[in-house]
Amino acid sequence: MPITLNRNKIVAIKANNEFTGLLTKELLMMKYTSLLVLLLAVVFITETTAQETQWRGPNRDGIYSETGLLKSWPENGPEKLLVIDSIGNGYSSAVFYEGLIYVSGRKDSFDICSAIDMSGKIVWQETYGGAWPNSFPETRSTPTIENGKVYLVSGVGELVCLNAKTGSIIWIEEVDNSFEAEWSRFGVSESPLIIDDLIYCTPAGETTTIVAYNKIDGKLVWKSESVGGKRIYASPGTYTYNGKLYIIAQTNLHVFAADPKTGEIIWKFLYQHQEKDPKEQSTPFTNTPSVKGNEIFITCGYNVHAAMLQLNEDGTQVTEKWTDTIFDNHHHGVVVLGDYIYGSNWQNNRKGNWVCMKWDTGELMWEEQWGTKGEIIFADGLCYLYEEKSGNIGLINPNPEKFELISWFEVTDGTGPYWNHPTIFDGKLFLRHGEALMVYDIKMN
Repeated sequence: MPITLNRNKIVAIKANNEFTGLLTKELLMMKYTSLLVLLLAVVFITETTAQETQWRGPNRDGIYSETGLLKSWPENGPEKLLVIDSIGNGYSSAVFYEGLIYVSGRKDSFDICSAIDMSGKIVWQETYGGAWPNSFPETRSTPTIENGKVYLVSGVGELVCLNAKTGSIIWIEEVDNSFEAEWSRFGVSESPLIIDDLIYCTPAGETTTIVAYNKIDGKLVWKSESVGGKRIYASPGTYTYNGKLYIIAQTNLHVFAADPKTGEIIWKFLYQHQEKDPKEQSTPFTNTPSVKGNEIFITCGYNVHAAMLQLNEDGTQVTEKWTDTIFDNHHHGVVVLGDYIYGSNWQNNRKGNWVCMKWDTGELMWEEQWGTKGEIIFADGLCYLYEEKSGNIGLINPNPEKFELISWFEVTDGTGPYWNHPTIFDGKLFLRHGEALMVYDIKMN
């Protein structure tokens, strides 16, 4: 089905909702051109909203609640049910909601969202914003879906709400433009977070760092103070401490916590482990922090130290408990299982190993070469690894004593980097490779 780049519709919807700074199609395209000129001068989260259809699972920690899954695979992998190759380029994950697959992608200079049924038919495909125009312009925002509405952030920081059945745009807000967000090298990779009636986005810069909108009508509810630093690639998460829920998010300088109701910054931590002046450093945060009890694990690749932070008794400050130079996870995420952290590390942009580390002490349990670094998720007792060099996907037993590979197969569809975070819904494994989306049956008979 051909995609209609319906920018006029987006502008009309903004006008109907009385958004400020509205532009015609031609002016809007001029705006994106000017943005490009300015630019030239991408775990254990406790008790979130537990939405199945969002970034890295119900708690944004890479852990999926599916059960009854295969404990090993045939030599050529589990049965491939579908290959869909018209979703646009991207690294974002597919989610599954009320019988349909939802996934974002880039076509030309626009970000699009597709809804696909389980026969592979595209039910609708809608333009929802401008694509990132510079390095790696492919989409990274995974849809967050709740109560028949699809929420996304475009590559240039537009927060959008779509009708899940029809794809029609309900509201759109130019968050990064409105709050003068300062972009890092690869633009916007955020997947929006919902808590109760609010939806959150992080247009970090001098004006603010995190903002909250009413999820129904798109009206601004609050904006936080600026904690300092630019917008980075990680999506916000949540944690609960002393019975209260907090948002945890990052800029290129700080990790911080905010009150989800008011936007008050509860604490912030200046991350100073690059050998630069803190004001000049640019920590490339790509991973949602992992939180367990009163401790927070942060890791971001590029030879930047991983660190374990510890909250004080009333939860208003954090201090470093330990730091580590081995488990610098790139942009692939980690999973926390019991007393151990599993994932991969960064040796350079093309090389890394798989790692298991003890949560409490940072003790390295094992480091194993299997292809190279890649994404990791967990479901029904086993970890799923998606290796980024050759597109091998492996099934491992999370054993802190050794790297225990059970089964693996190679993804042969699609092109480009293997940077998709796999997802699991309804007994099916969803894997993306560029413009191709594959669906595998991993349910036990």
